[in-house]
Amino acid sequence: MLDSGSMERRIRDYFDSCNEADFDKIRSHFVDDAVHYFPPGMYRGPFIGSSAIAERWVIAVQSIGSIWTVDQIITDPTSGRAVIEWSHFKTIQGTLLRGDEWYIFEQETGLIKEIRAYYAAPQDAAIVVNELGGYDYQGRGYPMEPPFEREGTNWARRENE
Repeated sequence: MLDSGSMERRIRDYFDSCNEADFDKIRSHFVDDAVHYFPPGMYRGPFIGSSAIAERWVIAVQSIGSIWTVDQIITDPTSGRAVIEWSHFKTIQGTLLRGDEWYIFEQETGLIKEIRAYYAAPQDAAIVVNELGGYDYQGRGYPMEPPFEREGTNWARRENE
């Protein structure tokens, strides 16, 4: 059974494992078929599987000197969800990226099943539909069109943009 303390520990230990660039420790925080989603254009799509997630973060530490911090956490053990704010210091590049992530945990094991990352960045005006790449919004019941029409608007969802 999940509780707030175990969820927060899992997330903080996951970040520590990433900062250590420890492949096996990173993997240990996820179910085997976990998925980490990102905004469009990031990393050529989601990381699928615990090994892919671990491999990509080890590479990030090695190639751009990544160091991550967990800045805030809110947990909801009943639903198995948590949200965090984080900072990503890319020390070799001398840049900083901030964002937040939504986590879904497996109730029975307390392992992470899914992460959805959102970045603090301006909306890309060239993209008509700004959403996570590869995430099944429709299948999960998200609205695909506005709930009502406004006079004078020209709403038209353009697929695959």
